[in-house]
Parts: sequence; structure tokens; C-alpha cells
Amino acid sequence: MLIVHAAPEMAPFVKVGGLGDVVGSLPAAQAAAGHDVIVLLPGYRPALRAAAAVAGPLTGPRDRVDVPWLGGVLSGNVLEVEDRGVRVVFLHQPELHDRDGVYGPPGGGEYGDNGLRFGWFAAAALAWLRERGLTPAALLLHDWPAAPIATLLRGHPTWNDPLRGVPTALVIHNLAHQGVFPLGLLRELGVPDLFLDTDGAEALGNANFLKGGIRHATVVITVSPTYAREIVWPGFGEGLERDLLARGDDLVGILNGLDVRTWDPARDPWLPVPYDATRPAGKAAAKEALQHALGFRVDPSLPLFGVVSRLVHQKGIDLVAEVAPWLVRESAQLVVLGSGDPALAEPLRGLAATWRQSVAVIERFDEGMAHRIYGGADFFLMPSRFEPCGLGQMIALRYGTLPVVRRTGGLADTVIDVLDHPETGNGLVFEHADPGGLRWACERALELFRTRPELLAAARRRGMLADLSWARSAARYEEVLRRAAAREQASLTA
Repeated sequence: MLIVHAAPEMAPFVKVGGLGDVVGSLPAAQAAAGHDVIVLLPGYRPALRAAAAVAGPLTGPRDRVDVPWLGGVLSGNVLEVEDRGVRVVFLHQPELHDRDGVYGPPGGGEYGDNGLRFGWFAAAALAWLRERGLTPAALLLHDWPAAPIATLLRGHPTWNDPLRGVPTALVIHNLAHQGVFPLGLLRELGVPDLFLDTDGAEALGNANFLKGGIRHATVVITVSPTYAREIVWPGFGEGLERDLLARGDDLVGILNGLDVRTWDPARDPWLPVPYDATRPAGKAAAKEALQHALGFRVDPSLPLFGVVSRLVHQKGIDLVAEVAPWLVRESAQLVVLGSGDPALAEPLRGLAATWRQSVAVIERFDEGMAHRIYGGADFFLMPSRFEPCGLGQMIALRYGTLPVVRRTGGLADTVIDVLDHPETGNGLVFEHADPGGLRWACERALELFRTRPELLAAARRRGMLADLSWARSAARYEEVLRRAAAREQASLTA
């Protein structure tokens, strides 16, 4: 089965958020299952540099792609590497990609021509497949930058197109990012007006790349089952709930997996002592080392809460700041690692300045410290207002650190409250996205830590033993893609 992914990110070559982690893992899992897998990526300058450093010199049996473009042709370069059995193809257009950022300059913001940049990428992906004579069993389109591929395919149905009948699966990682640009852009790319109305890619007079993908892809996949159920309702659908609801059973939720090679406490070089479910003693050493590194009082009896997150409203960082003074009064410790909104970080900075032995705030991306927090904390706070899937809670489970989460999206699919379900629980869960809800959950975490050590140990063990790998999720993707292929074939013969 030839599976082709089109995506704006793929770790380790280019990563801005969790999307990069997913595209860095899912194709490799599909390749391990015996499929031929290709990932198409924009040839950003930093991605090409990283590819050369990680996978060696970039090559390509065909080094150009000719893209029909605004009534003419805008050609680009084709560069390739192999990564874990996956063929990674970079489509590079110098005018659009020779910059230091991915979506915008490194200092923040977005490039004003992102519609053109990712519109070209979508057209280039199809042109490259056609020029090579490749007919995938399925095309997976990740988020709004790749979503126009579905609209372009639907908008150019010709009897002799080698891609006619190829099923497309739009994978939504976060509905909050939709790719909204002037409507004329898709028209200039050759999309007929028939596909540019309210039942297609148009929204509020603009071209909405994601909406077009939702309307035109064969199936729509979200990154957790609960998120798929949530987004058809106002408040979660980001204005696209009616379009998503219209897809009916073609909207499917598949829980993300975890890169268990990178996140493995038994082999983690950042931890002082390896540990796992059969050798749990090393977790105490990880906590001691973390307390020492942060300048905290080194004491195993003090519960340690960790946060590794973007500092944004979605993640409930303001709720953490509200509850932190109470945690300190309860003799708990708190470490927050991440960067983002300065207004959300400011209260946390003040708390860290006041209680240096109990609160630490590290405002940067620090891979090593992230591993140390996952390994050394007792509890992992993730009070998200919404969470399409979330990887933090999965990493925490694998490291025997109990997640404290709000019941939403992928958090609801992975964390079971241990006090409500002592035989199967692996964390603490609360309902309401407010300080009272988070404090209530933290109270229960403290109760578990101080009065029920055997139950705490059992929950930790369950988390570390859980199958969080991509194997099961990759099998579910295969099932959905085969169903989509059967539907497209049936439409060709109808």
C-alpha cells in the first residue's frame, strides 16, 4: 500500500508544534507495518539544513517540479532523504522558501504571502505525483497548509488524471488554525467557482483552506475520538462545526501514538538512573535530581507538580497561576517549563521570585529539562480548555508521573481518574476549566500522594505499562484509509 503524506512539519527536520511530532512518527509506524510511505514537505531553508544534518546529503532522481501557477508555471526543486524507512521529499521554491522561518519570521508573526506559499506547495505535491506517475492508495493531508490538495483534486476531475479516484484524508490537528486568505487565490490556482461557495472552500467571503479540505476530502480524521465528537458543537468547532457535522460518519477520531524510542525512562540519557515498571526505584532518583537542579528543598515527602507546555490560554496556564499559591501553602512544589504569552507568564514569574524553593519558571524550550520534569515530577498538570489529542499526558504516563487533566479531547481518551476507578485509573480528572476545578483535582492528588501510596504506585505502574506506541493507531489509520479507498472506487463505477 503506497501511502503519501503532505504536511507542513515533520520531526526531526522541521517542528513547530505537536503536528511535527505526529508526522515524525506515524509514517515510520506505517513503514514498519510494511507499507511504502512518502512524506511531502515544503522545502523551508531550516528544514533543508536539518535534513542534511540528520539524514545526510539530499538527493533526488528528478530535481525539478513544474507547477501550473497563476496562469503560468512556477517551478521548484525536489530534494530527498530517507528517514526510518520513509521517503521524505522536500518541494523547494526559492522565492517562497528561502527564509529563516516556517510560518513566519523567527521573532513572531506570519508571512503575508502564506496563502501563496502553501498554495504552491499543494499544487506542487499533485504535480510531483503526476510527473512521477505515482498513484497512492491514499493521500493524508495534515492541517490547513495541505488541505488545498483535496480542493484542487475535486476541482480538476479529468478522466485521464492518474490521481482520479485517489482517496484523501484530511487530518485535523488543531481547528484553531484554518488558513484564511483572499478568495481569489484559489480561483487563480484554477479551482472552479463551483467549489468556492459556502458548500466548498468559501467562508465569510474568504478562502478557508481548512474548510475546503473538510468539504472536499474523502474522509476527515481528528487526532482523538473525543475531539471528533466535540468539534461538531459550537464552542469547539471554531466556526466550522456545521461543516464537520455534515460529514457524518466520514468524521473519524484516531488517537495519536507516542514516539516510544524518544520517550523511554529505561533509556533516557537525561535521567540519572534508568527505570521502568519493573524497576521503579529510579524515579525517586529522578525526583531528587530535579529538586536539586531547580534549587528546591530536596525532600521526597514534598509532592512535586510539573508543567511542560506552551504558555497560552488554551493550555489553562492562567489556572495553574491561580492555584499555585495554594499548592505552596500545602507544601507542594511546582515547576513550569515553556514559552508563549508574556501576560500569562508574568504571574508565574512573580510566584517564582517569591517562593524560590517551591516554584520555578523556565521560559524557554529545553529538551533536557522537559525529560527531567517528566521523570522527576509526581504529578503533571494539563488543565487544557480544549486538547485535540495532547502528547504531554502520554509522556507523563510512560514516565510514571500521574497526569492531572481536564476531561476534554485526547485527555479524556487517555486518562482515567484513579480515585473513581482504583482498578484501572492512571491519573486525576476534573470537569470545569476554572481554578476551582483544578484545585479540586490537585486536592485529590495530594490525598493520593499522602494517604494512599499503594494506590499511587499501582497507578504509576499502569501508566508505564500502557501501550502508547503508534502501532495500534497506525492499524486504525489503515482501516479508515481502506474504507475511503473503497468509497472512491465505488464512485468511479457508479
